[in-house]
Amino acid sequence: MNNWDDIRFFLTLCREGSASGAAKVLGVNHSTVTRRIQSLEEKHGVQLFKRQREGFEMTDAAYSIFEQAQGIELQSQQISRTLFGQNSALAGPINLTMPHDIFEHCLADDLAEFCRLHPGIELNLMVTKGLRNLASLEADIAVRLTASPPEYLIGQAAVGLQHGIYAPKSWGAPENWDSTKPVGLVVWGSETDIPDWATSVLEGQVLAGRDMEATIALRVDDLTSMYAAVKAGFGMARMPRYMPDSISIAAAADAEVQRLEVILPKSDWSVWVLNHVDLRKTVRVQKCRQFLMQALESKRYLFEGD
Repeated sequence: MNNWDDIRFFLTLCREGSASGAAKVLGVNHSTVTRRIQSLEEKHGVQLFKRQREGFEMTDAAYSIFEQAQGIELQSQQISRTLFGQNSALAGPINLTMPHDIFEHCLADDLAEFCRLHPGIELNLMVTKGLRNLASLEADIAVRLTASPPEYLIGQAAVGLQHGIYAPKSWGAPENWDSTKPVGLVVWGSETDIPDWATSVLEGQVLAGRDMEATIALRVDDLTSMYAAVKAGFGMARMPRYMPDSISIAAAADAEVQRLEVILPKSDWSVWVLNHVDLRKTVRVQKCRQFLMQALESKRYLFEGD
């Protein structure tokens, strides 16, 4: 095992456990994976994997070199980051990742302006739910909602995060809600019980004395879906203010979701703009980070509220 390609195929098969899974990650045909592994085994005269019906099982020989192979992988990533970090040209690709709702409702126009100002920079935007790995250069810059970013990343909290309680506008004012019917809630998929914020609304600031109950009407795993559910009338929800408020501002009087007059404590989370420490000298990464910080700060009213 004396070149990076061998190690790359070996590690990917170890992690995926099947030729088809490894092929998908590596961007090759599954037969290429099996052929490369077979060649590797023949080259060193050792069996690294047992072929099972359900996939490939690592042998003792594979386990004995797995950590060393991971170390070489980390060294390769370090070399790539160091070389990339020496690039002083205001041109070339930038892999940027962020939540899709922040891009769509807060930063799309700004990033279009950034591309007009810097035509030599090619933005590759990734808005999938999974967090991209900045250590392996899956992304160069990340806009993340977090309370505490990993230590290997550098950056700043651009803006804080404030939540609000939102209900369908079609429900009318809370004082006119039908007290004989439970109030529907739209919550995150991980929430099994009535959340504290709902109790605060029902018993405290908004519906005090109305003796109203709540029931979970829908669980979701995405902020855009949560907003759509509130809009459709499933129930009320607690959402970060940047998305529903940006929609309300754009729709003006035609907004179909209302924010209730509820004061919530400020979140411990913020919106961070981050990159790997090894990319701090890359001019185009610096320029993009600065631009994103300014764009987010100009929209502080959306994220932090009044």
